[in-house]
Amino acid sequence: MKKVLLLIAVVLLGSSTIAQEKTYLVFEFMRVDNNQENAYQETESFWEKIHKQRVKNGDIVGWDLWSLKPGGEDQGFQYMTVNVYNDPVKMFNSEGDFQAALNAAFPDLSEKELQEQFNKTSKSRDLAVRLYLEIVKGTTGDFKMDVGTVASIDFMKATNGSGAYESAEIETFLPMHQKAVDAGEKGSWDLCRIMSPMGSDAYATHLTVNMYTGYNQYFKSQQAMWETPPSDEDSQKIEKGIATRDMKWVSLATLIKKVR
Repeated sequence: MKKVLLLIAVVLLGSSTIAQEKTYLVFEFMRVDNNQENAYQETESFWEKIHKQRVKNGDIVGWDLWSLKPGGEDQGFQYMTVNVYNDPVKMFNSEGDFQAALNAAFPDLSEKELQEQFNKTSKSRDLAVRLYLEIVKGTTGDFKMDVGTVASIDFMKATNGSGAYESAEIETFLPMHQKAVDAGEKGSWDLCRIMSPMGSDAYATHLTVNMYTGYNQYFKSQQAMWETPPSDEDSQKIEKGIATRDMKWVSLATLIKKVR
């Protein structure tokens, strides 16, 4: 009986550890007019200092700023910020003492001066879309996401239920991405589930994110993919996997600021 109880305790502790290792993300997509580019860069430099304090205080794990392509004024969004969490409750509650982070980042600014900065923030960009995400599965490796990293962000909508789609990504496509990572053709790949918003009218249910050291590795990866066609067996698996989702949009992103 003692052995059984010990085994149960080990399993529960292991499950708790696994849960703690999950990563949650908030993607915020920004629309920035051409005439607001300089103002927006100043805005994010202001917020970067606040996010550094939020990381120090344990409110968030990290924060990123990415520029997006194609990025035209009539082509969606120009920038994306990412807040990284290790707890979904923290993410949805936006837990943490923001005022403490703000005061630590700018101890010499008056209330009036801080309010002026917030007003500049709202004028410099339109926070158009916010997504709450959970990383479901990804490749393993020692890739380090440095400034200059390029990401291919694929917006996917599951067509036959999230379970069938996620199984296809994990069982069919993840091994292929892992092989590419091991060969040095890409840095990493992750499957993200959109926790909110969701429902039949949601634009996408998932994102997949491929990361590269830069555009040189990105284009070499595309070339390698075409030069090594899949086997007949893999082709059938790929076709079945593709049938489980609709790829809505692909955006290329470049990391320009990072706080950890």
